[in-house]
Amino acid sequence: MFVSSPGLANILHADLDAFYASVEQRDDPRLRGRPVIVGAGVVLACSYEAKALGVRTAMNGGQALRQCPSAIVVEPRMSAYSEASKAVFKVFEDTTPLVEGLSIDEAFLDVGGLAKISGTPVEIARRLRAEVLARVGLPITVGIARTKFLAKVASGIAKPDGLLEVPPAYELEFLHPLDVSRLWGVGQVTAEKLRTRGLTTVGDVAQLPEAALVAMLGRASGRHLHALAHNRDPRPIEVGRRRRSIGSQRALGRSFKSAATLDAILAGLVDRVTRRMRSAGRSGRTVTLRLRFDDFTRATRSHTLPQATDQTRAVLITARALFAAAQPLITAQGLTLIGISVGSLENEAAVQLALPFDKAANNELDSALDRVKDKFGANAITRGTLLGRDQGLTMPMLPD
Repeated sequence: MFVSSPGLANILHADLDAFYASVEQRDDPRLRGRPVIVGAGVVLACSYEAKALGVRTAMNGGQALRQCPSAIVVEPRMSAYSEASKAVFKVFEDTTPLVEGLSIDEAFLDVGGLAKISGTPVEIARRLRAEVLARVGLPITVGIARTKFLAKVASGIAKPDGLLEVPPAYELEFLHPLDVSRLWGVGQVTAEKLRTRGLTTVGDVAQLPEAALVAMLGRASGRHLHALAHNRDPRPIEVGRRRRSIGSQRALGRSFKSAATLDAILAGLVDRVTRRMRSAGRSGRTVTLRLRFDDFTRATRSHTLPQATDQTRAVLITARALFAAAQPLITAQGLTLIGISVGSLENEAAVQLALPFDKAANNELDSALDRVKDKFGANAITRGTLLGRDQGLTMPMLPD
């Protein structure tokens, strides 16, 4: 792994605009300039024309069409999105060797030290945008700043299809008038908590002592927001950084789901996550269950195992226990999304095996199933409880 040194305003945050929808509009000229929704049951992505009419990602498909009756709904094409992502990342890597991917449609790039051969960060960003459009046919927005946090904020402000540089001398002048929701890590609940105390802008948060924010939000969140409100973000670009967790989630819509259906979905997610872990040579200790409810509030539950594992059975037992513990909340509030992730990851080769050293027969079963799926496809063999059930889409993503 290569870690760059933080510099002046030489960090770019490059973010493809409405990625899935833009790929659909690129490939079908009839969709250009029209409101496009990708995904029928749940909105996976939508074009800016649809966003202007109130459609949002993760919205129920029926609600989205009521909001925007003229929208054109298209089925997702994950292979097309994956190929487009690879092509865009090739442009990133042709621009600078210092690329840190965040997801399949966004990355940080460090262009410090390229002035003599490539020009200023703004010139590099303009060329990057032109190259992505010419080579991949997609619009991309770039924010430029001294820190990763502010570069990401700048790209968010510049969307869609824009370019915005925040010079170091004007960082706080740019940052402080923005809404508190622009602070990285501030979701709906935290934003509401801040607003009820009269803190509506980043500048309002910056005026509070760190101790006051800690008392209000807890030690970790309070210190985090106090630092970001002053644009203190020392994180460098990390090339080759591996994931800290591996996860998968499934949107459920608002229709009733039986206990058996929810358990089958949970098992399918665990199968998907643990297979990815084994493929990447990773084991993990912390199993986290993520839930989203009918009112769009969220909850997480986690449990840390005594030893790192990549065994499907061990993770599934833990996930089921977490889900059972959350059942009263699910019954009271309804459930629209389930997510499972495994964190505290370690490289498989570094994991110290517990006795017996063969790690029991479950690993042999996992390995046999992996080989079948690798050879004949992910749907070649599955659990009996999943037969005939829609197992959801496999989302394209960066390597684990």
